[in-house]
Amino acid sequence: MITDLDGRMVMIHGTPERVALGFYYEDYLAVAGPEGAAKIVSLSRAPWADWRPNQWAAYTKVFPALETLPDFGNADDNTFSVEALIASKPDVAILSTWQTAALGEPGVKQIENAGIAVVAIDYNAQTLERHLLSTRILGAVMGQPERAEQLAAMYEAKTADTVARIANAVPSGKKIYVELAQKGPGEVGNTYGKGMWAGVIDLVGGENIAKGQIENWGPLSPEFVIAAQPDVILLAGSEWKNKPEAVLLGFGETDEAAQPKMAAYAARSGWADLPAVKNREVYGIYHGGNRTLSDFVYARTVAKALYPEAFADVDPAAELVEYYKAWLPVAPDGTFVTKLQ
Repeated sequence: MITDLDGRMVMIHGTPERVALGFYYEDYLAVAGPEGAAKIVSLSRAPWADWRPNQWAAYTKVFPALETLPDFGNADDNTFSVEALIASKPDVAILSTWQTAALGEPGVKQIENAGIAVVAIDYNAQTLERHLLSTRILGAVMGQPERAEQLAAMYEAKTADTVARIANAVPSGKKIYVELAQKGPGEVGNTYGKGMWAGVIDLVGGENIAKGQIENWGPLSPEFVIAAQPDVILLAGSEWKNKPEAVLLGFGETDEAAQPKMAAYAARSGWADLPAVKNREVYGIYHGGNRTLSDFVYARTVAKALYPEAFADVDPAAELVEYYKAWLPVAPDGTFVTKLQ
């Protein structure tokens, strides 16, 4: 019996051999180990294959069977099919709390009534407590409690180290602006007032210029950004397809390609005089890396921008490579964090 992140008591009868996987694909594989891939019998495909296509390609190269698995749809666009999930005959459905919220109690009950245990986990909350709980629950469900405990201990230690370095540093007082760099410099992308990158900025004690201006996510006016005079700018990039002006970061992406795209943002009207641009404190950061067990890397990237002396010996890119080498069956080949030259 476990208590999941929805607070539901779930009975697990032995280690499952058949898993329907809704989200947190890399976290599942980190905890379950490489053999966990063979247990996936269906998945919510779009958030992996469509949102992170190069990451998906890296994993399907190692696990080709992922390509042919049944897709039970995506809660984000209302295509989630409880019937398709049930038809794949899993022993357990591992879903995110936002997926179970979208299904509602009737949807969850429908799955359970088919004899399938439903376990909700939550890395989206971006709290240490829920990261650790989700990891330990995955370990308990998949028969990997020791591996989960090692991962939880590593994550807790990295977070504690980040917090301790900041506590011992001189307050930075730096203002920070983050923008989803998907649409190109000609159109203002979303920033975050709460959650996602805002959660990371809060953790490391940065002054987020969007706080109090944007409820969750949305664009700030160009005039507001210029008036705020940010000291640090984060451009959140990913592996988007058919976005020619986007800052492309992640699996298979190169710094050589990212630099001119970042420079185009820095060349926006009125940006030349921003402290962040004048001092070349403009960073590219992988949008797909947040809200996962490797997100300590991105927290340390932002912290290093705010407190360079306190994090002088920290190399976030090297820590990401180290994490993948220890816990995942693929290497993070690509550019995940960078700085405008």
